[in-house]
Amino acid sequence: MQISRCGIHGFHEVLGIDTDEIRFYWAIKSEDQDAVQVAYRIVVTTDATDFEAEGSDQSKLVWDSQRVESNEQRNITCKPSNGFHSTSSHFWRITVWDRANNVHHSSINHFFTAYPRSNLLPPYSMNQTYMPHSSLIFKSWFEDEANRWKAVWIGNGGDKPIYLRKSFDLARKPARAILFASGLGHFNMSINGQPASDHRLDPGWTNYHRRVQFTSYDVTERLDAGRNALGVHLGNGFYAGDKGGDDRFFWPMYEDNTYVRYGNELCFFGELHLFYEDGEHNVLISDASWKVRKSATTLANIYASEDHDRRLYPSGWDSASFDDIEWAPVKPLTGPRGHLYYQTQPPVVLHETFEPLKIHSPKKGIVCYDLGQNSSIMVKIAVEGKAGSQIIVRYSETVTEDGTVLMPDPLFKEFETGVFSKITLAGTGKPEIWEPDFSFTSARYLQVEGVSLDAGDGLPIIHSAVGRHISSAARKLGSMTTDKDDVNSLLSALYWSFSSNLFSYHTDCPQIEKFGWLEVTHLLAPATQYIRDMESLYTKILDDILDSQEASGLVPTMAPEIRYMCGPLHDTITWGCAICLLPDILRQYYGSTHVIPKVYPAAVRYMEYMQTKERKGGLIEHGLGDWGRGIAFGNNQANIETAVYYRCLQCVEMMARELGKLEDAERFKQWSARIYDTYNRHLLVTDDPSRPYAYYTSLDNYPERDCDAIAQAMALQFGLVPAERHSDVKAAFLDDVADGKIRAGEIGLRFLFNTLADAKRPDLVLQMARQEEHPSYMRFLRRGETTLLEFWQDECRSKCHDMLGTIYEWFYAAVLGLKPISEAYRTFEIDPPYESEFTHVKGSVDSPYGLISIEFTRTEDISVKLDLQVPFGTTATVKLPVNMKQAEVIGGKEETRSVDGRELDLTHGMYTVFIQL
Repeated sequence: MQISRCGIHGFHEVLGIDTDEIRFYWAIKSEDQDAVQVAYRIVVTTDATDFEAEGSDQSKLVWDSQRVESNEQRNITCKPSNGFHSTSSHFWRITVWDRANNVHHSSINHFFTAYPRSNLLPPYSMNQTYMPHSSLIFKSWFEDEANRWKAVWIGNGGDKPIYLRKSFDLARKPARAILFASGLGHFNMSINGQPASDHRLDPGWTNYHRRVQFTSYDVTERLDAGRNALGVHLGNGFYAGDKGGDDRFFWPMYEDNTYVRYGNELCFFGELHLFYEDGEHNVLISDASWKVRKSATTLANIYASEDHDRRLYPSGWDSASFDDIEWAPVKPLTGPRGHLYYQTQPPVVLHETFEPLKIHSPKKGIVCYDLGQNSSIMVKIAVEGKAGSQIIVRYSETVTEDGTVLMPDPLFKEFETGVFSKITLAGTGKPEIWEPDFSFTSARYLQVEGVSLDAGDGLPIIHSAVGRHISSAARKLGSMTTDKDDVNSLLSALYWSFSSNLFSYHTDCPQIEKFGWLEVTHLLAPATQYIRDMESLYTKILDDILDSQEASGLVPTMAPEIRYMCGPLHDTITWGCAICLLPDILRQYYGSTHVIPKVYPAAVRYMEYMQTKERKGGLIEHGLGDWGRGIAFGNNQANIETAVYYRCLQCVEMMARELGKLEDAERFKQWSARIYDTYNRHLLVTDDPSRPYAYYTSLDNYPERDCDAIAQAMALQFGLVPAERHSDVKAAFLDDVADGKIRAGEIGLRFLFNTLADAKRPDLVLQMARQEEHPSYMRFLRRGETTLLEFWQDECRSKCHDMLGTIYEWFYAAVLGLKPISEAYRTFEIDPPYESEFTHVKGSVDSPYGLISIEFTRTEDISVKLDLQVPFGTTATVKLPVNMKQAEVIGGKEETRSVDGRELDLTHGMYTVFIQL
């Protein structure tokens, strides 16, 4: 047994743990079919060598679970009685025992703590003359020296990008060096001229009035004895958003200028902790001794607009040998209002690079590039020209016939004209490289102005232009392909749509809006969990939601709430429900309940708020309904919003039981039962002589009755249909979808596909996807799109929207056939569509317990071969065709065995199942 992929729930990186309770997980690999974990032990210590002595030094022991008789591998709570030591390395190792009582150790894992018990803002008195820090009034801020932040916020007092640096001497090389840092809006950190990490756009976007994230870097290998330097490039982000002038687009200021800055001074905060072999621990902090100067980037507008003057760039500015005598001393600043918290979610990083498939010049001075794939990108160009030459870079998802950029939505022409970056060349006589530091967009096409491909034109020569995909560093988990080319193209478009909307939050559009709309977090979670490890990102999104909740209990439609919306665009349960549904999603897909203690009280307040919106004894019908149906007009309000209300109550009941609050749990159980009764009393029709079955109606045109698929799907998927009416409602659903056309917005779409999956009708899903006219996924692809559009239109303002992407879940669950049954895939189902049009489907998902792989092949003699990999600690239930003649399985304890029945349970191992239809 080999213990692999050990980790801490809710943390992507572990170099700044700032809580006194964490939860461990691990996976196991074994080729022994009989291998089973029967017990485990976890030890946490501050000395890695302590494991060699089997924990003999009790003074360094932080926590010991002792031997626990259990096969659990996830959600193991570690809460030391005295908490974790601040700013210290902690080492942990897992030991497991098998049936024969053999001992198996993991490698030694490491995490570093920040200040788990620091609840104060970083202290700094703005007036040292009258209120020095030695003053008695600051006593409580300084009395617990070991557990408090020591640095101060610094900057130049302005709101334009700046460089900050600090040079210092080290008498010897440290054994370990950990750097805590935060810069608002975003910052790039360097040490001795080298990047501190591959992170981009640190720290994550939050409500800076409530929460400010710091990042942490292990910079041990970047430092040496002698002269060293820290460098910071600081830009605006959303913290102090900068339009830059009337010629630039900045969405929060669009139309009504509702955007209010979080702060007006760009600021940086940092602590460098240096540890030596002899136990010495020194801290270098951001303070008044740092130096600052204005950046060569003079505008940092996060909507892909930057201005950069290469003539102003101080070459080598972040190196140890740079002479900063002419730089100004920094100003200590008050800084943001929010408390400091460790950045738990994956950082944003660069992924694939897209080289242009087509380069052409439609007219002199303009060169256009087709990257072949739409996605979220940061561009990188190389241009050679005279000093003072100005280059304009524009970005687009759509182009005109001559290949120049186009915004097809007339209401958003500002995006076509007002989103661009301007680079002024230094004239070095060689190619000058430019890439943005603080902005990104979604684009397939680039338009570079003021350049030429031909040296004879007298213009700067552009040597190259590429797009580099930028997205969350969340671990990639799954992929799948089929034998249908159009389906594979759609799978590709879905992947790029999803990946392009994952950052420090989940947006639905990386181009126009960039906002943290909440409905996509829960609607797309069942799809996204197949392709990315989303646990730590959802953990952070829940923090954003808690910070955005209003005193009334209302959870707004976005978090962070950068732009105040009104009416149902501010208050809609199908968006705000993320506060209740995400904890259940984390439990279901990752086997983790770590967020429940902090989310539960807020979720209760939200339910109590929603109770004030009840109508007719329990219906909710005041939101956006099935948003995106008929472009932006919703419907089925009572059906959709009440069903979601019902599910929220069930999730809050689950949280109450998890916390041992049994009286609360019973309260929510009775509450949801009341909603169940109300839903059926008002929406279930059993007395319509014009139809041969009972069905659900909407109240959209009350008292008129209707019978559409979404009304039926919501009741079926949310468990609201009485058992005796189930076959009726299913028949009503199938009647409405029999023509193979989509009649759903983004909310109903997921439940439409899931109901079709339950009905075993892949033919109808594919017929819907392939329609000639909209709504149609394949129409997007036939028109040359490589990602999904915002609405069912040929041309949209946004062409990299993941909002309509819930069919991605259907492909993994109903075509690859993989569905989790119990928490974290401890048990899962494999049920591919044996008799569909697919004759070959192959895919895999690296689940929390390990890799699950499935390959389905149907041959001409009507037989099926199913190759499977089942990870350690899990059980797969293979569903077999109802009409099969015989089946046998190869692998496992027996070489070959026949299969009786219509289900086959398999423990870990490699298998081949042969099925004769």
